[in-house]
Amino acid sequence: MNPIVIIGSGLAGYGLAREFRKRDGDTPITLITADGGQVYAKPNLSNALSQGRMPEQLAAESAGQAASRLKATILTQTRVTAIDPAGKRLVTDHGEVAYGRLVLALGADPIPHGLSGDAVDKIFAVNDLDDYSRFRSALEGKKRVAILGGGLIGCEFANDLAASGHQVEVVHLGAWPLERLVPEPVGRNLASGLAEQGVTWHFGHSAQSVETAGEGVALILDDGSRIEADLVLSAIGLRSRTGLAKAAGLAVNRGIVVDRQLRTSDPDIFAMGDCAEVEGLVLPFVQPLLAQARTLAAVLAGEQPSIAYPAMPVVVKTPASPLVVAPPPMGVDGEWQVERTERGLIARFVDGPDSLLGFALGGGETGQRMQFAQQLPATLA
Repeated sequence: MNPIVIIGSGLAGYGLAREFRKRDGDTPITLITADGGQVYAKPNLSNALSQGRMPEQLAAESAGQAASRLKATILTQTRVTAIDPAGKRLVTDHGEVAYGRLVLALGADPIPHGLSGDAVDKIFAVNDLDDYSRFRSALEGKKRVAILGGGLIGCEFANDLAASGHQVEVVHLGAWPLERLVPEPVGRNLASGLAEQGVTWHFGHSAQSVETAGEGVALILDDGSRIEADLVLSAIGLRSRTGLAKAAGLAVNRGIVVDRQLRTSDPDIFAMGDCAEVEGLVLPFVQPLLAQARTLAAVLAGEQPSIAYPAMPVVVKTPASPLVVAPPPMGVDGEWQVERTERGLIARFVDGPDSLLGFALGGGETGQRMQFAQQLPATLA
């Protein structure tokens, strides 16, 4: 048999293994992960606090339980340091692993915050369950949290922390949250909803340094102003993990470049999830990941499908100001048309009277997301 090795045990890695086992119960599967290999949903990390869920409660299975269910070998606490495509082997900090076909489900890394100061060790980033456990431990007994970034993750954590009784201040370089995804009225509406929850916004600014201030820290902004906090959460964005692939000679761009069957420039190496770039698209969301898992499982089982994405609205987890977003494709011409209703906000991105290319729904209008999604062209036909 042609053994399959998957690097990564997030939703992508485990999702692929699950889908492949539906088609093939015998081909050997090995998953390699740098952490403990628990099965959990990463999106739950940004709303677990207000739900009263501890880190250990977020894990649905241990690595051992997953290995039994999937009939797989799972190598935990194992870091891959190099790929040898010619020899079809991986170099890890625990020895070498041979593969027949290799899947890179590496995920993405937080963009470095770039701050200076003597309190940089009190800046946290939550990108996996271990990160979240460290953040929760540091948060014990603390009240004041400063967040760097007002994108999706920054807004979701701001909502979660504020709903849990914390004082939250968000530093965001844009003029409103999610400015790359939604028009200003929608962003301002989101900001207002979170402000009512107790979130303080600092728009149009960036942080420069973080210094010790008593038992907490002081975040110094670009205008010299200071924000006092107990700790800082960096949520300024994610960047696909491409270093391992690039060092192995694979084609990379913003992500690891793959074709419509998730195959890289090496015919026996595939990539999926947050690290993969399909026809210029890097989509760090659950829906495209699940579509990739189904497609790649079929490819590995000997079928010949081609990945396609329908329109995939994103539900932003901000209960203080509900929001669903389906941003228009990058670079398309058009304009936002915003309507305020009794129930909330409807924003349409159009390039003609009957051509809907994107939308944003706020408040009580979020219930219409499927009706709006049906009017959009496919993300990848």
